[in-house]
Amino acid sequence: MTSSLLASTARRSSCRSIATSLLRGHQKLYQKVLSTPLSSSSQLSNNNYFGNTNGVAANIKNVNLPLNRWFSSYPPHEVVGLPALSPTMETGTIARWNKEEGEAFAAGDVFCEVETDKATVDFEAQDDGIVARILAQAGGGDVGCGEPIMITVEDEDHVAAFKDYVVEAVVAPTPAAATPAEPVPEPVASPTPVQQAATTPAAAPGGGSAARLFASPLAQKIALEQGIDLSLLSPGTGPNNRIIADDVREYVPSATTAAAVPAAAAVTSAASTTLQTPTTPMVTISGAGGYSDYPISDSAREQAARLTSSKQNVPHFHLSIDVTLDSILKLRSDLNAALGNDSETSISVNDLLIKASAAAMKTVPTANASWMNDVVRVFNSVNINVAVGKSPGDGLYTPLLRNVGGMGVAGISSALSDIVNKEDSWPPSAEDCAMGTFTVVNLGMYGIKSAAPIIVEPQVCILALGAAEARIVPNDGAGDDDEIYKESIMLTATLGCDHRVVDGAVGAQWLSAFKNHVENPTTLLL
Repeated sequence: MTSSLLASTARRSSCRSIATSLLRGHQKLYQKVLSTPLSSSSQLSNNNYFGNTNGVAANIKNVNLPLNRWFSSYPPHEVVGLPALSPTMETGTIARWNKEEGEAFAAGDVFCEVETDKATVDFEAQDDGIVARILAQAGGGDVGCGEPIMITVEDEDHVAAFKDYVVEAVVAPTPAAATPAEPVPEPVASPTPVQQAATTPAAAPGGGSAARLFASPLAQKIALEQGIDLSLLSPGTGPNNRIIADDVREYVPSATTAAAVPAAAAVTSAASTTLQTPTTPMVTISGAGGYSDYPISDSAREQAARLTSSKQNVPHFHLSIDVTLDSILKLRSDLNAALGNDSETSISVNDLLIKASAAAMKTVPTANASWMNDVVRVFNSVNINVAVGKSPGDGLYTPLLRNVGGMGVAGISSALSDIVNKEDSWPPSAEDCAMGTFTVVNLGMYGIKSAAPIIVEPQVCILALGAAEARIVPNDGAGDDDEIYKESIMLTATLGCDHRVVDGAVGAQWLSAFKNHVENPTTLLL
């Protein structure tokens, strides 16, 4: 017992000595740093402070430590990087800044809206401060997680010091510093290489001999749509050699793998219920002169992928009908006269047509449905996405109007005006443009007579409205002394249908009900 106590006491004494030596060493190092003048580049010099060591200190410039904040010629500040706003987020695009340079913020305020590969997410402040400089502009392309996007300070007087602030590039570690990988022995050649290549894809999943591939969900989706084998892209450019969406988009098949891609696509299409389109190499247009490339936002990529999938998977057909607007124009004039000139609400023809489309769903509820593979789901509430745009070339957005069947015409007009006319809410957020049960696209403002729109899954119908124009039509109610022809204001309405749910007869019934509500607008009160 006595010998154990003596040994334990000796060990504790030794630990105290080691801890005291380490503490004194750190104190000397700290005093040396404080006594040395600051570098003009606002960075610590490895040789001046830590010598030519191979430890962590020698690579301090390669790490995002707060030392460049403490020992800097700039006032106290913080470099804020783009956070990972979702578990799978690798990059993001800043859609809009809600704070400007020199503007103060408090905890809970939204710095900016960030477009990820899945949705648009708000980046909220966790503390109080002032935005001194914005480093990543809105719409400036993809920004990696952790890359600096702004500078914040606590004192308003320090904002001017960061007017020309430039973030220094991070020094990447040299490849020579990496640990060399152990050589992998080459496999013994098989006497029948053709048979082995044919059986390898089938044996890999069960045997587990193939290396596991790490890819983001968006990369897997794009690769499946384009028929690209992810194993050809490994290793990827993402964290830990993960394959990301940009790897798939930038992939160009080489001559040696061009023959293998159609075979892999054929196997995939046989096992999948969706149609796959073989990828074709990009053909260069000759004789076109100069050109300009414009970046594509994450939301635009998502919309393009969704429309491409809908066009491939949905059996489209379109029905058109001519609708007379004389009665609905008179009703619009009477309603606006009743509201008065001082009213902030002004009823438009588009508002009445949206209401008529919701009323037609009561007559033909099958059009307000969704294809669910095993069942057809018919919805009780009519939620309509309305395509809107502020100016030509600005792009169309589809804000959602919920329960349009229970809304009045004035309520529809107010809801659309709140979205379109507010500068601080344009473009609409992802929540405002959520998926509804039906879509209305009015292209009359562009002078389009008719259109054949693409259905957006999981919806089964979409209505396209053309321009209202004066036409000469037969005067059916004419007497003996009246003209046999008359002039009426008309437009062409085209209904896009998913033939899996809405066949030709059901689509015709819906258009007939829509025409009846437009030409007899008093039925909208029922």
